[in-house]
Order: sequence, then structure tokens, then C-alpha cells
Amino acid sequence: MTVGLGVTGSVSYLVQRDQVARDIDAELQRQVDAARGVVEAEAGEVETAHEALARILAVVPAPQNGSILGIVDGRPALVPGTAVAFSLEDSALVTRVVREVADGSARIGTAVLDGAEIRYVAVPVLVDTAPDVGVYLVAVDVGRELEPTNRAFTIFTVVAGATLFAVALAGWLVAGRLLRPVRRLRETADRITASDVRERIPVEGNDDISRLTETVNEMLDRLDTALRNQRELLDDVRHELRTPLTVIRGHLELVDAADPADVRATVELAIDELQRMAGLVDGLATLAEMRATVPDVQDTDLGQLTRDIAALANVIPGHSWSATEIGEGTVPMDRALITQAWLQLADNAAKYAPAGTPIEIGSRIADGNAELWVRDYGPGIRPGQERRIFERFARSTDGSARGSGLGLAIVEGIAHAHGGNARVESPGDGARFVIDIPTEGAA
Repeated sequence: MTVGLGVTGSVSYLVQRDQVARDIDAELQRQVDAARGVVEAEAGEVETAHEALARILAVVPAPQNGSILGIVDGRPALVPGTAVAFSLEDSALVTRVVREVADGSARIGTAVLDGAEIRYVAVPVLVDTAPDVGVYLVAVDVGRELEPTNRAFTIFTVVAGATLFAVALAGWLVAGRLLRPVRRLRETADRITASDVRERIPVEGNDDISRLTETVNEMLDRLDTALRNQRELLDDVRHELRTPLTVIRGHLELVDAADPADVRATVELAIDELQRMAGLVDGLATLAEMRATVPDVQDTDLGQLTRDIAALANVIPGHSWSATEIGEGTVPMDRALITQAWLQLADNAAKYAPAGTPIEIGSRIADGNAELWVRDYGPGIRPGQERRIFERFARSTDGSARGSGLGLAIVEGIAHAHGGNARVESPGDGARFVIDIPTEGAA
């Protein structure tokens, strides 16, 4: 803005100064034309150049901010009867113009008089048969003519400076307000460590910076959740691996190398514990992979999927399987992930339900959700355990089944990835595990 105002002011000043110079030359030309008119009107009535100059100075007034002088035979001879801006009598300009017009031609030029720049015109005044030679000299003070322009430029400079100050102040205030959230964002980022991302940035206003702040807060929420899950996972893994490692180490320390039966029993126990740890690692890998997977949501025929799941579950031994309710309709879902979660529920029911008991599979659409369920007639879920069993490494408290405790956590993760949830109902004669999937829109 400073450059723009500077260029604008400079160009305006130069244009006006040039216009003033042209106006001065035009005024000098009008003076010459007026003097010529006087001489032509008085032709035949004046006999000397002195008389001609006297008539001119009597009729033609000096220009504003200027002066006139009649020179006869190289010396100042006549001055106007009215006031003039400055005197031309005692100056070196007289000698200069006399020399310049000696050839009989008029001259226009610029000179410095008492430190001031003046613009002048000198015209010879000659009368036939007259013995004297006259010169009509008109001069204008350029500095005085430029005073209005200089005054205007000074005002412009003051106003431009005030404008720049006001704009700078407003810009500082506005930029400070706009960048305050960015500074807070930077300061918060500086304070956040790898172990603590709980701090959030206050959101003010409703602009792009505010939306950026909201996005960063959401990112911090996700990071906080990820770090918390990571800590919980590490704690759970440490807890789950400590027992089999302790069992294996204890038996290896106590094994009797000379007793083949004891060695075989210890090897079998170690292999069994190692297999359980391998299953735990596989479950953790599946859970982590599932959390990082974006569902490939497509419209899926719920009825056909239900029949396919029933056919797949029918190969699980020890139970009679049946599809007792089949919902009809199209539901947006990732068929592969939902199949994995549904079969996990079936496998979970087969582990806990007594051998030979029936297990039912079904689905329906109600209240904007698709319910995918598995119903068994086993021991059921104890009151207060309905949410705990969906946590990592959670198992039945009665010790009736073994496993990594990750199956239901995977089921719930798949349900959440689809914008739904997983739940359990225990009516008293078994349990009914349900996956709820929204029928409109996808996660």
C-alpha cells in the first residue's frame, strides 16, 4: 500500500507540475499577444520604442505571481504602475535578455533570480525610424505558481501517512485476531507430548480458522483415543502373556530331563501355551488390521446374506443350526467384514452353548437398522457383564470356554466401522448377540 500511494502521489504531483509549467508558458504567450495588440493599435501614434513600451505597460497588467519591465537601449527604463510579485530592475537577467534578443527575435527561458526559479519571455520592441531599441520583459515566479500544487501534495502526504497508519493498525488488529487461533495451535502443539494429548484449543467464531481449529481438535481426539487404546492394549497384552510365559518357565525349570514321561508332558504343556499365545497374537493382529480398514460399503441383499451365513455356520459341529428369521431388503455394508463378525458370533455361541443344543441365526430390518443376530441356549450372560464381554481379553467368568478374549471386541469394531454397534440380550435361557447396522448411509 505504501508503494501504491507513493507511486500515485508522485505521478499526480508530476502531472500537476507539468500542467503548471504549461499554464505559465500560456500566460507568457498571452502577455506577448497583448503587447503586440497594443503596438498594432497604436501604430503611427508612437515614434520611439520608449513610447511603445510605455503604452504596453500602461495597458497590459503584470501576470499574477509575476513582473514586467520595459528595457530601452539595454537599461531598465519602465516599470508598471501596479504592484508586482518581484522586481526585475536590479538583476543580471536584464543583461542576459538584452543579449539574447540582440538578433531581433523573441526569447523564452528559465532563470534563477534571488534563489527563485522564474520563467520569462523577452520580446524586442522596434519602431521604424526610431533611434532607440526596446525590450518587453515578462517573468513569472515558478515557485509561487507551484505553491497550490505543493500544498496539495503536502496534504496528500499527510493524509496518506495517516491512512497507512490506520490501515497498519487495523491490519495488525485483524491479523492478530485471525492468527490468534494459529498461535494457540502452535503453542498447544508445543505443549503436547507423545504421552499427553488431552489439551484442546478453544474454538472462537465461525470462519476458516475456527474450522481448522475444530479439525485439529478432532485430530487430537483421535490421537488421544489411539494412544489410550495403545496403552490399554499393551497393558492387556502384558497381562495376558505373563501367565503362559510363567507357566512355561516354571515347568521348564522343574522338568526332570531323565524322566521321558515328564519331558513329554512338559513339551505338550509348553506347546499348548505357545499355541494359545499364537492365537492371542493373531487376534491382536486381526483387531489392529480391522481398526485400520475402511469398510468397502456396498448395497447387500440381507436375505441372501442371512441364508449364506446359516449355511456356513451349519458346518460347525456339536449343534443344530437354523435360520429362524430372515429379513428382506438391501443394506449398505461391507459383506466380507459383516460375514466375519457374524460367523464370530456363531463360533462364540458354539463354544459356550452345551453340546447338542440348537443355535438360531436370523436378521430383520426395524427402526432404520438391520439387526443381525445369533441366539443360543447356553448359560447366558450374568447381569452387569453385558458391556464388559465386548472389551479386549474379556472372557466368561465361569471358565466354561477358552480363547483369546478378542472375538467380541473384533465384532464390535466391525459394527462401529459401519456406524452401528454390537450388543447382547440375555433373557435367562441363553443369550442373543446382535449386530445393529444403519440401513441408510454408511460410516
